[in-house]
Amino acid sequence: MFVSQEWLLITFLFALIALLVAMTRKNNGLPIASTELVGLMNQDQAILLDVRSVSDFSQGHIHGSINIPHNALASRISELDKYSSSLIVVTDQMGQHAGSAGGLLTKQGYNIRRLSGGISQWKHGNLPLVSGKK
Repeated sequence: MFVSQEWLLITFLFALIALLVAMTRKNNGLPIASTELVGLMNQDQAILLDVRSVSDFSQGHIHGSINIPHNALASRISELDKYSSSLIVVTDQMGQHAGSAGGLLTKQGYNIRRLSGGISQWKHGNLPLVSGKK
C-alpha cells in the first residue's frame, strides 16, 4: 500500500541509489576488460598497477606490471608520479582491493581504470603470467 501511495518518493530513492553507485564506481575506476588492456599495453597507452602482496605478485603477474601492495599504496604513491599523465589500470586478485586503490589514486588526480575480474579473470582467459619479482 505504501509503495502505491508513495511511488514518486520511492522512484526518487532508487534514482539516488543508482546515482551513488555510478559515482562510486567512476571514482574508483571504471572496469576494463582483459582484451582491452592487452591492446592498450601493446600500444604503451596504459600502465598496469598490481596491488597484490609481493608474494602473490612473484608467483605470477602480468608482464610489465608494477607491484605496490594495496596496504602500502598510500605511503608509496609518489612512485607513480612519473605516470601522472598516463592511464593507470589497477588490478588485484579478484577485485577486492582495486576499487579502494583506484579511489585513492583518483583523489590524487590519476586517470584510473580497474581490470575487470583481476588476475583471476586474466588466468581464466588463458592469458600469460610471468613469475619472479620483475
